[in-house]
Amino acid sequence: MTATLVAQGLAGGYGHRTLFDSLDLTVAPGDVVGVVGANGAGKSTLLRLLAGIGEPQAGTVSLAPVDAFVGWLPQVHERVEGETVAAYIARRTGCAQATRELDAAAAALGDPALADPGADPADVYSAALDRWLASGAADLEERLPIVLADLGLDLGDDAEQALMTSLSGGQAARVGLAALLLSRFDVVLLDEPTNDLDLDGLERLEAFVRGIRGGVVLVSHDREFLARSVTRVLELDLAQGSNRVFGGGYDAYLEERATVRRHAREKYDEFAEKKADLVSRARVQREWSSQGVRNAMKKAPDNDKIRRKASMESSEKQAQKVRQMESRISRLEEVDEPRKEWQLEFTIGSAPRSSTVVSTLSAAVFRQGPFTLGPVSLQVNAGERIGITGPNGAGKSTLLRGLLGRQVPSEGSASLGTSVQIGEIDQARSLLAGPQRLAEAFEQLVPSMSQADVRTLLAKFGLKADHVGRPVDQLSPGERTRAGLALLQARGVNVLVLDEPTNHLDLPAIEQLEEALESYEGTLLLVTHDRRMLATVRTDRRWRVEAGTVAELQATDAAARRSGG
Repeated sequence: MTATLVAQGLAGGYGHRTLFDSLDLTVAPGDVVGVVGANGAGKSTLLRLLAGIGEPQAGTVSLAPVDAFVGWLPQVHERVEGETVAAYIARRTGCAQATRELDAAAAALGDPALADPGADPADVYSAALDRWLASGAADLEERLPIVLADLGLDLGDDAEQALMTSLSGGQAARVGLAALLLSRFDVVLLDEPTNDLDLDGLERLEAFVRGIRGGVVLVSHDREFLARSVTRVLELDLAQGSNRVFGGGYDAYLEERATVRRHAREKYDEFAEKKADLVSRARVQREWSSQGVRNAMKKAPDNDKIRRKASMESSEKQAQKVRQMESRISRLEEVDEPRKEWQLEFTIGSAPRSSTVVSTLSAAVFRQGPFTLGPVSLQVNAGERIGITGPNGAGKSTLLRGLLGRQVPSEGSASLGTSVQIGEIDQARSLLAGPQRLAEAFEQLVPSMSQADVRTLLAKFGLKADHVGRPVDQLSPGERTRAGLALLQARGVNVLVLDEPTNHLDLPAIEQLEEALESYEGTLLLVTHDRRMLATVRTDRRWRVEAGTVAELQATDAAARRSGG
């Protein structure tokens, strides 16, 4: 079914706060709309409203036809305790809900007492059957193992038994991708679909988005994915309190946005300069007028009525000029000054240089359950910048644990250098976690900082009073990531380990991180599937981890991997 989704005059937010308003958007078949904006601008809120979840503060969302199948896939792969892979996919594709509705309609058809008052059980059953068939539930069981195997998750019949909570982050991301590939939505709403996907998963996701017949609205921080996928861009500008749809792809949006912002600044500067000039001239004329009146009253003899009258008339003319100037000022078309967006500006705290050799693995073998990494022989030297890539489940996280001395090899040896001060953002963002309030957790990790200094630093990272008093576990993934970046600034490090650092960060923050990495002089171990970050961040070496082995890429190989080849 081809469907069109239309939002008119939409406003959304939470409590008494409005994040966006007067938003108009039409999503027709074949449209791929990328939603961009700073964290907190309302991107996820918008997707929820488009999905019909929650009530907008104003405006409407409509579908044509009204029974179109809309799928919303939130950014966090929520794992319900006891839920199997098969049940998770059935839920994410909408098949489980469609099956429940069909079962209820069938029961009402057999027993009219179960039917809703005023509803024709036959009509309800017919509509439920159509929706069940449209959802793909009829053959989901047959399609499921094929798609999972194609994605490298050859669970076979175990999809009915394997629990989502038993999967790694990379495996859970691939199951989430499988749910998307198995879905048959008329309109698809995707919130950060690239999180935790490797390069192969990204290419499959791009192919799916480009090939889908229906409309797509997606939120993503992956610049290359946006450039390859979207046909239009909806910008939610929190600083200006505005929203705007830009035609063309993502790169065209960047160019047009820069032009729009430059013109807005030029228009304001022209207005401000003109107003300042008129105000200055009015002030001078006002002073002349006042001085003229005083002089006329002071110098003219009481009996020199003619001279006094002439002076007063001259002063009145000056006063008239003042009124004319003030009238010109009041008639100026007011131009609001463009407000600056909040920017994450930070540096990575440095520690004294470590030993010349930071870490060494000699024929090291690491075993974790059925998985084996190695034997691996590697050396990391002080000041080296190493990019690490490879598919999910290949052993990248295991390699990092071995290099950092956090996992003892089953065979061979591993050694960590002296004076090594490690700063890390791991994939699970586990350094800051738990029920403790953010401010207290931060103070424990950086005891040298006062409470006031901690709050000031966190505020620089967009974490204000309502964040620092909340339990860390209640913060969003993006907020925990920014808190982790604040830790890197507060603590001196000479070995920086970043495992998928762009996950959950907004685009401006990613660019600020790249700038900070450019000036960082210590050792860097960077694990990322963000193709533009790989191309932007300077690295001396590139390792490829695959199937439990580690290979050093030559410059030409690294360039090919960087471009997604």
